[in-house]
Amino acid sequence: MGDKVGKLPLIQKIGYGFGDLASCLFWSTISTYLLYFYTDVFGLSAASAGIMFFVSRFSDAIFDVIMGMVADRTKTRWGKFRPYLLWLAVPMGVGAILAFTTPSFGGPAKLVYAYVTYILFMFLYSAINIPYTALLGVISGDPAERSDAATSKFIGAYLGGIIVSATALPLATHYLGHGNEARGWQLTLTVYAAAATVFFLITFLSTRERVQPIAKQKISVKDDLRDLARNRPWIALFAVTILLILFVCIRSSITTHYFKYYVGTRQVTLFGKTHQYGFEYLASAFNSSGQVMSLLGTAMVPLFTRIVGRKRATLLLFVTALICTGAYYFLGPEDLMLIFGFNIVGSFVGGPISALLWIMYADTADYSEWKTGRRATGLVFSASIMSNKMGWAVGSMIAGWILGTTGFVPNVVQTPQVLHGLRAMMSIIPVAAGVVAVIVLAFFYRLDEQTMANVKAELDERRRAGHALATAQ
Repeated sequence: MGDKVGKLPLIQKIGYGFGDLASCLFWSTISTYLLYFYTDVFGLSAASAGIMFFVSRFSDAIFDVIMGMVADRTKTRWGKFRPYLLWLAVPMGVGAILAFTTPSFGGPAKLVYAYVTYILFMFLYSAINIPYTALLGVISGDPAERSDAATSKFIGAYLGGIIVSATALPLATHYLGHGNEARGWQLTLTVYAAAATVFFLITFLSTRERVQPIAKQKISVKDDLRDLARNRPWIALFAVTILLILFVCIRSSITTHYFKYYVGTRQVTLFGKTHQYGFEYLASAFNSSGQVMSLLGTAMVPLFTRIVGRKRATLLLFVTALICTGAYYFLGPEDLMLIFGFNIVGSFVGGPISALLWIMYADTADYSEWKTGRRATGLVFSASIMSNKMGWAVGSMIAGWILGTTGFVPNVVQTPQVLHGLRAMMSIIPVAAGVVAVIVLAFFYRLDEQTMANVKAELDERRRAGHALATAQ
């Protein structure tokens, strides 16, 4: 029985990673380019886009919790979580295409269209991504095996990010758009949607749900929510995740603006030859190099965790990432090598943080089952994703609000106030959120490796006893 919920075949680890490759073809596009798309292509004001992000993502965050409880109560021959990958892959792709489609009409109807299509897409994203993420908690009962699966998940995520960073702007502005960015973004998302559908199906076919509740448990929404509210390690991670997403979101939301209006077109000398590059190529190179380094850093997660433990590794990496991010406040547009250099180092140390947090979330699901005798993996992960969405809601709103209050107007030369705002959003504003996250994680999350080893041993024993009892009956 222990092996049944322990060792995870390599094919399942790799297959699990394809799910985040699919998800991040959409999520990386949204997090990096959606504010730019709405302000510079779709035609919304920065303030309107920021408010829409807040309203849409906050409502979606509430939906996350509902979706987690629905997934926990799903019963099919494929399990609780896997079937959503099969059912919703195509609808989510259609939703993404609609969200990046610019309608021919204008005025209030255009804003309504943006709200409806964006909320629809985010609901569909949650409905497939929450079960996919919760799958991490049930494909193995061994924290080390889950660590490997989580590493595969985030390798897939960063591969998706690399693809988007390297191709989205060039495809939308040139190769598919041919100068018509509105048409270019619609076609680009069509390509991503087709690829994501295939990747989700790979995950569905290659994974299995192997951890089951110890015994038949009474299903109660009230008890599930009460258990979650009493799970102090989970609460600490919930707060850390919101702050981490603020740290990431504020920067990524305005990176394209930063290169278009602050850095501008630059001459770059490589291998003895000098070329002039526009913002779209510089921004793509910046984002792509960051994603590559995040991928390399994430691949080191098993090594990091085995050497210093999950919590300590997260703290050390986070502090280093904060230092690299803060440096941007002092960089001018001509400091292109330093702009890319700090991004390379900061991405290498910052990339693994999300993977480490999700591994610790799986630990909190085990901890809750150990304390209460009840397992609600879907709720633990959906409520955790809710913190992710809340962070993006607030971060996107802050980015839009700062752009609006500093006087941002798309496609014109920006004022010194706007440029200062862009520089601050690349540096000191996200750093403030990151510092608080480090403090919360250091002092309020207390599940160390020894504690989780004891929890795992006792849960394995309970499962063996429950299996023996069920067999005897």
